[in-house]
Amino acid sequence: MTIQYYKKAEKNAATGYGETQELVARMLAEIEAEGEAKAKEYCRTLDGWEGDVVVSREQIDAASARVPEQLKQDIQFAYERVSRFATAQRDSIGEFEVELSPGLFAGQKLIPMETAGCYVPGGRYAHIASAIMSVATAKVAGVKNVVACSVPRDENGIHPAILYAMDLAGADTILQMGGVQGIASIAFGLFTGKPADILVGPGNRFVAEAKRQLFGRCGIDMFAGPTEIGIIADDTADPDIVAADLVGQAEHGPDSPAWLFTTSRKLADAVTERMPGLIATLPETQRKAADAAWRDYGEIILCDTREEVVEISDRYASEHLEIQAEDHDWWIARLNSYGSLFVGEEATVAFGDKCSGTNHILPTKGAARYTGGLCAEKFLKIVTYQRQSREATRDVAAVTARLSRCEGMEGHARTGDVRLAKYYPDETFELVITEEV
Repeated sequence: MTIQYYKKAEKNAATGYGETQELVARMLAEIEAEGEAKAKEYCRTLDGWEGDVVVSREQIDAASARVPEQLKQDIQFAYERVSRFATAQRDSIGEFEVELSPGLFAGQKLIPMETAGCYVPGGRYAHIASAIMSVATAKVAGVKNVVACSVPRDENGIHPAILYAMDLAGADTILQMGGVQGIASIAFGLFTGKPADILVGPGNRFVAEAKRQLFGRCGIDMFAGPTEIGIIADDTADPDIVAADLVGQAEHGPDSPAWLFTTSRKLADAVTERMPGLIATLPETQRKAADAAWRDYGEIILCDTREEVVEISDRYASEHLEIQAEDHDWWIARLNSYGSLFVGEEATVAFGDKCSGTNHILPTKGAARYTGGLCAEKFLKIVTYQRQSREATRDVAAVTARLSRCEGMEGHARTGDVRLAKYYPDETFELVITEEV
């Protein structure tokens, strides 16, 4: 086996993590202790916002009036497709009841969470689509109370298109607050009196760490980090398109990994040659982000065989994974670890990020090895129940008593004993395993 790092990253997901962890822990503790006043203070100092935290209907209407009609139509286009896909995901699971043995019934119920908190980034870029991805999916799942928040952009508050998208998607309350203070406010129920049962949505490393530290007292969609792209490409791939797609994700931020897995040295050479020029043509903010991301986190990995490509791709477990190689079905059948798969040159990450229908809130930092992305199911509690007849209790109670005593749990065993004694007072049961184990 030959796997060669044609370009190796200088940094990884753990770079700078210690400082982030300490800062976030301090901020969360202060906001929990001092409440809304501390959250507002951070909003003033970090967001530069001194206006109302809770967005009013008048403010939403005013923002909507500033959104061009074409942009409204585009947001509607994305909303319809994301909602339809989320609905199909929700409908793919269901409630049921099954008779496991005569008189013993077990079932499954789907119960939406009461309150969901949806974070929508609005700092470096206005992530309009993220409002749809999180809020619309929560509402499709049946969440009663969706609290959304985003950083105020200027003296008018949240970016008007983000605000319009939040409202269209069904947000019940919108907070003008970003960063750790926004996450904390939603989690603790500040300004709403309704603590979140789950926190979802992408964000910078401080937002991601705040969600991680709050996990347990509320749910989260996943442990997330900076956005990632992996591209699988062979010698049939177009190097211009491969390079453009790598740059397209690298512009997210200076710590956004971009990986190329290929069996073609010719393609690796061609992509390497194109990257600096493509980055150089970006506007300044995007150029600085993409340049640092490609320099510090970009990698090109050469493999001898496509089986090796599958192995290395699954090891990286890319958030977004593109296939720009022959024999699509072969790859689809063998790849196992990715957040979302984009098959063929015609499909690209940006389409999924913005409007094609699949959710763009996806696992990063290797989490795709054990979880998928945000979907309606994330907002549902899949709970079970059981009921049984007295006749069914005859076997179940006796087995429970014997197993419990083998485990040393006498109290458990007696819950079976007492029922057998009540339901079958004239019968004798073997409630102890007499043979030595």
